[in-house]
Amino acid sequence: MFTGLPEYPWQKLKPYRAIAQKHELGIIDLSVGSPVDPTPEIIQKALDNSTNAPGYPSTFGSLEFREAVVEWFKRRRGVTLTSDQVMPNIGSKEFISFLPLMLGLTKGDVVIQPSVAYTAYVVGAALCGAEIISEDDPANWPANTKLVWLNSPGNPDGRVLDAVELKAAVDRARELGAVVASDECYAELGWGRWESELIPSVLDPRVSGGSDKNLLAIYSLSKQSNLAGYRAAFAAGDADLIKGLVNLRMHSGLMMPTPVQNAVIAALGDEAHVQAEKAIYRNRRQILLEAVKAYGFKIAESQAGLYLWATLEEDCWATVTRMAELGILVVPGEFYQEGGSKYVRFSITATDKDIAEGAARLTNALGLKH
Repeated sequence: MFTGLPEYPWQKLKPYRAIAQKHELGIIDLSVGSPVDPTPEIIQKALDNSTNAPGYPSTFGSLEFREAVVEWFKRRRGVTLTSDQVMPNIGSKEFISFLPLMLGLTKGDVVIQPSVAYTAYVVGAALCGAEIISEDDPANWPANTKLVWLNSPGNPDGRVLDAVELKAAVDRARELGAVVASDECYAELGWGRWESELIPSVLDPRVSGGSDKNLLAIYSLSKQSNLAGYRAAFAAGDADLIKGLVNLRMHSGLMMPTPVQNAVIAALGDEAHVQAEKAIYRNRRQILLEAVKAYGFKIAESQAGLYLWATLEEDCWATVTRMAELGILVVPGEFYQEGGSKYVRFSITATDKDIAEGAARLTNALGLKH
């Protein structure tokens, strides 16, 4: 049995969940980023109409699936691809966790992640024995770097890297001969400036210089389309990398079910449901943001995505305790490396009712008018 991983971090939240559950009005769980709204009907129908699927699906994905991804990248990300540059994933987390292993990384190799980082990057490095370094400045990446994880928009902090910042990372990685994998799962959920501008992809020609060599972008429909239960995601980029990864996945039996592929095609072809869901999140975010700031939190980044990255400038566990005593469960920034040690993450993926109740508790805690 593999024992190189620490205990799953969310286990540490159990005592605080217990505290929050004792609140007289019950717990408001703002810790998880799992969608709570219905899967759009157009996607459900596509799945329903695909239930007759007796044969094995293609690991590479159907041509229709890949062409739908190509069209979406052109329309929504400003990126031109061909169908041989696309592959389906069974959700983005499995791909992220196993990519270092699939790329052949081993002991002595370095994986770079952001200074505040999604937990799966550490897992991927650990599975192949590579060293992981949390470093945002490309100038500080060591010579034995083999894989660079970018995450824009970021989880948990909602940081968005512009094209100039992405290009600097790509240029440095190319000097080192490293693969760049960009986790872009929140790209349709920009706020402020990023409501009117497309959030750039690592495959954007302003970033790539017109060459996708050693570049991969990873995307998931869990957030934009409420498809977390479908495990619907894809990777795109360097055709040679895609070809090799597909071959490995064929040997491993990793393939997206045909009905899910057809659901993805429907989802990518319909912008209306994405905008409708974003409007719901926009309202929830504004309600929670006002209450969090009124309580005294300072908000950092949070330019996109489904979270507020907030600090009371104290140890994150002290803040988690404060919130649990109000019946609100939040995530300690410590889960996301040392850079988050004084932050907590509030999720806006709760129901309208729970967001409103959480906001009321925050404002009422200081005797403020809600």
